[in-house]
Amino acid sequence: MSRTDTAAAPPTAKKVPRTLVLHGETRVDDYFWLRDKANPEVQDYLRAEDAHASAWMKPTEGLQQRLYDEMLGRIQEDDLSVPVRKGGWFYFSRTEKGKQYPILCRKRALDAAEEVVLDLNAMAAGHPFFAIDTYEISDDGNLLLYSTDTTGFREYTLQAMDLRTREDLGIRVEKVSSAAWAADNATVFYVTDDAAKRPYRLWRRTIPAGGEATLVHEETDERFNVGISRTRSLAYLLMSIDSHTQTEVRCLDAEAPWGEFATLVPRAKDLEYDVEHGGGLFYLRINDTGRTYRLVSAPAGDPRRENWVELIPNRPDVMLTGVDVFATHYAVTEKRDGLDRIRIVSLVDGASRDVDFPEPAYAMFPTGNASFDATAYRFQYQSPITPPTVYEQDLRTGEMRILKRQPVLGGYDPARYAVERVWAEAPDGVKVPVSIAYRKDLFRRDGSNPGFLYGYGSYGYPMSPTFSSNRVSLLDRGVVYAIAHVRGGGDLGKPWHDQGRMHRKMNTFTDFIACAEHLVRERYTASDRLGIEGGSAGGLLMGAVVNLRPDLFRAVISKVPFVDVINTMLDETLPLTVGEFEEWGNPKVREDYEVLKAYCPYSNLKPGAYPAMLVKTSTEDRQVMYWEPAKYVARLRTLKTNGTPVLFKVNFAAGHGGASGRYDALKETAFDYAFLLAQVGLSE
Repeated sequence: MSRTDTAAAPPTAKKVPRTLVLHGETRVDDYFWLRDKANPEVQDYLRAEDAHASAWMKPTEGLQQRLYDEMLGRIQEDDLSVPVRKGGWFYFSRTEKGKQYPILCRKRALDAAEEVVLDLNAMAAGHPFFAIDTYEISDDGNLLLYSTDTTGFREYTLQAMDLRTREDLGIRVEKVSSAAWAADNATVFYVTDDAAKRPYRLWRRTIPAGGEATLVHEETDERFNVGISRTRSLAYLLMSIDSHTQTEVRCLDAEAPWGEFATLVPRAKDLEYDVEHGGGLFYLRINDTGRTYRLVSAPAGDPRRENWVELIPNRPDVMLTGVDVFATHYAVTEKRDGLDRIRIVSLVDGASRDVDFPEPAYAMFPTGNASFDATAYRFQYQSPITPPTVYEQDLRTGEMRILKRQPVLGGYDPARYAVERVWAEAPDGVKVPVSIAYRKDLFRRDGSNPGFLYGYGSYGYPMSPTFSSNRVSLLDRGVVYAIAHVRGGGDLGKPWHDQGRMHRKMNTFTDFIACAEHLVRERYTASDRLGIEGGSAGGLLMGAVVNLRPDLFRAVISKVPFVDVINTMLDETLPLTVGEFEEWGNPKVREDYEVLKAYCPYSNLKPGAYPAMLVKTSTEDRQVMYWEPAKYVARLRTLKTNGTPVLFKVNFAAGHGGASGRYDALKETAFDYAFLLAQVGLSE
């Protein structure tokens, strides 16, 4: 699909050169002025770009509507989550047809009448964006702490309510990132952000008796974020102090909330750990003997290292990803060969049991395990073709039962689809896993199928091969969908992350290219029919691989992309910058600068042909500021030499994750899919 009429001419941003000398090199940024959101010229430019994108996509409006109707038609709009027992209540959420947001509820018993705790639809009324973060109920079930954001900027305001009377307790605390109750049902702890949106101060106060909040801890090292939580056993409050490479956890008896927090293991270079508690022991998942972690226990009364007992040793080929501790068992999650596993271990006799999964590519997440005295362990299983399914395994007998499989309406049958896991070879010989899904009767291993490859590859976050009922609209049109599990992510554990960050970051991009080349070489698709997508740090991936291999891709969807890497990492007033020196490097350091300069998408744009591109941003994004993609698009337009479109879609009422309402989010997905399908010649 192409447009050549004059009405489709894109906006042009003026050039206002700004010169910066760094390490003896002169850098000129013609579009720095776009950072000034209060400037009417900036607003006019953003609105012109958004209008241009909408106008260019107008011929696809029929396709967008069909996609929206299809995706909505697969959703059970009136739905109910699996209830989770906590204290004397069962907590759950439900959705109602026509309403954008969930309704948060509870019951005294499964057959009792429900009590609405929060109706997010009523709370969102009058706001184009709405999100809830903190949702913590006191041990006695009487008081609620909750925090909300109505801008998308992820600055949450903490409030409190008496659930017996629905009385607002008059608490308003801005910029709260986490909160927890003590055991007295009155003392609360919460963390507030600094000017750069870094969680850095832990406070303590009494609710509802009032009184001033007292400062418990202020973290002055700008690499570190502070968080507060409560152990599942309810015995301890945990203050976590984390950077991208170090951890320190301090604990406090939840029955003595006005005491002093005690450090479990002091922070040290490259030392990371997390903590659980049960039966008089702390359980530490810690990387002190290897990057893939081990599990140790320590007496809660004297947790010095000499008292540790190793429960699971470090295994270089198995990543220990988590531990959940209960009264009689603990469950560990692991990654072996990039696939999620569960092992359940009895605290009575030490016997262990592994849970096996059938498909070659899948995702598994523990869920709903709130009660310390639970007799069953819950997890959610899904794959690119299997809808999310909540399982429960009896901790004593090992008996498994399904609590809920997410309904997919419209006659969806997983048997019509296939999932594969293949390995692409990177330039340095490393094998990179790729998860693939397609509809069996529409797939031809001759390169004729359109392809859609997704990637991320940063912060050690794994890109799990999950299910999406929306994606069925692509599979049912013959699209082969794939996920590139590239280095920089956590798909094969912490070493996989290490190999794709800092001075090894280029591996992320060459891995992705290798995955795309594998799909083309093995004739799953062809380069002239291959679309790619990534968001945030995955948008950096999109920009880098397009600069390296623009000929390999037909279409690119880049959401809230981190593309102006050098300029952003030079600005320590921005959210995330200082803390992320340990992920990307600091361009003020010459060696780091040379690495960043080699892949920064904005810096490496050059004259030439580029694939069709849809770039998306939100003006209230606090993680990747809108001006990064705005500058990128403006500069790219001056350099590309072919006629493919570069569309810049701007959401003026959302943040990093796009639209908050479920129907609005579906419309955004329909827009994206219509762009992709039109580019690969599927306009129906």
